[in-house]
Amino acid sequence: MSRIELDDVRTYCARVYDADRTGHGMDHINRVVGLCELIIAEMDPELINPDIIFTAAYVHDLIDPKVVADVDGARANLAVYLTTLEFSGDESAEIFDIIDHMSFSKNIARRHELTLNGQIVQDADRLDAIGAIGIGRAFYYGGKHGDLLYDPQLLPRDLSDESTYREHTSVINHFYEKLFTLVETLNTEPAKRIGELRNERMRSFVENFKNEWNGQA
Repeated sequence: MSRIELDDVRTYCARVYDADRTGHGMDHINRVVGLCELIIAEMDPELINPDIIFTAAYVHDLIDPKVVADVDGARANLAVYLTTLEFSGDESAEIFDIIDHMSFSKNIARRHELTLNGQIVQDADRLDAIGAIGIGRAFYYGGKHGDLLYDPQLLPRDLSDESTYREHTSVINHFYEKLFTLVETLNTEPAKRIGELRNERMRSFVENFKNEWNGQA
């Protein structure tokens, strides 16, 4: 796929993402694409399909109920759009398999086995959920939904299914329930290396946050 076609994909997605106020806007998408580029640089080019990777990275939140109200309509529109990019039926099916199964919530009960292309997109998306950016996005999303910052009496939950995950809790609990666990779910070596650094930043932040919450220096 040429750079011009990727620019077209970016423009197509921006019409939806530019209206987002949940932390899934075009800035998030651009970072995920950039992280895919970092990961791909260390992968065997014979084993991956950059066209599928970058397209999935751009469109992965277009059918997310956090971002769009009409998920079925968004799926139908995306399916039609992929045909205009001249993806084969198998390639379009792989893109949908990636974006349908890459999220944290879809892998709580059972981990879905993605293709290597999908693993790269999943890794990039999860890396953008952790570290300094992840901290900002967690509080941004929590504020959007009126979540508590922190309540020491409200303990982190053991998530067993997607419905439990969707129940709101404190922002600090979100680190324990999800964000601190993501580094263990990364697939590729480049992502694991980046993830370890970002995880350390989050843990340091949460430790300092709780110290200050308790009136310490």
